[in-house]
Amino acid sequence: MNKMDGGNQSTVSEFVFLGLVHSWSIQVLLFMVFLMLYLIIVSGNIVILTLILTDPHLHSPMYFFLAILSFVDMWLSSVTTPKMIADFLRETKTISFAGCMCQILFVHLIAGSEMVLLVVMAYDRYVAICKPLHYSTIMSLQRCIGLVLTSWTAGFVHAMSQMAVIVQLPFCGPREIDSFFCDIPLVIKLACMDSYDLGIVMNADSGIVAVTCFILLLISYTYILLTVRQSSKTGASKALSTCSAHVTVVMIFFVPCIFIYVWPLNITWLDKFLAVFYSVFTPLLNPAIYTLRNKEMKSAMKRFRNYYMNSKGNT
Repeated sequence: MNKMDGGNQSTVSEFVFLGLVHSWSIQVLLFMVFLMLYLIIVSGNIVILTLILTDPHLHSPMYFFLAILSFVDMWLSSVTTPKMIADFLRETKTISFAGCMCQILFVHLIAGSEMVLLVVMAYDRYVAICKPLHYSTIMSLQRCIGLVLTSWTAGFVHAMSQMAVIVQLPFCGPREIDSFFCDIPLVIKLACMDSYDLGIVMNADSGIVAVTCFILLLISYTYILLTVRQSSKTGASKALSTCSAHVTVVMIFFVPCIFIYVWPLNITWLDKFLAVFYSVFTPLLNPAIYTLRNKEMKSAMKRFRNYYMNSKGNT
């Protein structure tokens, strides 16, 4: 630690993670498990991106947004998971102050963007199901790109509003974070000041984004399902299958966020579980849900496999 100019306090140059567990044998086991899961996350999302980019049958707004979601999920996991995996094999799990601030920035940037992107995907399904005759006109390429840029802008504004406050906090004493990555509620507790009210304000900032997006999603999918009930059985079953996959993704992404920021339970083991679910299992489940429950994606995978096998056979 380096001494602050003109004072007896010292400024924290690094933080120490307490991690998920203390047992060395369990940490080695978790290292292997999470390394395998992370490789599946990256490879699974890369496969989805490749299929959507290369298969002309998937060149539609819905799959364009799905490709962006896969890209976002891959990076959401990459902000925290590689560091967690490496720390399983370290006795002292440290992160520099700058590294900690970067984790906070990118977690909130990417998560905020994903929340808005899920609302955009719900809007796309609303237009496709409720206004099918105008779908191609409304969801033009320019509008799709604009909506994606809006989601990234919203995430950036949210993340910067958090960072503008937290980088100015004085950190001079405790530096142990009872988790595997830096997050605002945990880091604020280490500030050398009465941070209770500030913690509530910062959680409210994240909570407003999460709850607003969640309510918009509930309204959108409720309206879609009501519309689907009145349509033909063939179209309804396909729409219901697509929307049920979207709703599943929404639930597994938003529920941990709500319990971390909006309605914190302050139970350490549960907070760690929710953090793991949020950063590892959500990016892992998204590609599985969208590929296993989507006939067009499964058909695209068969076409890609057949093309690969044929080209390999010709060589």
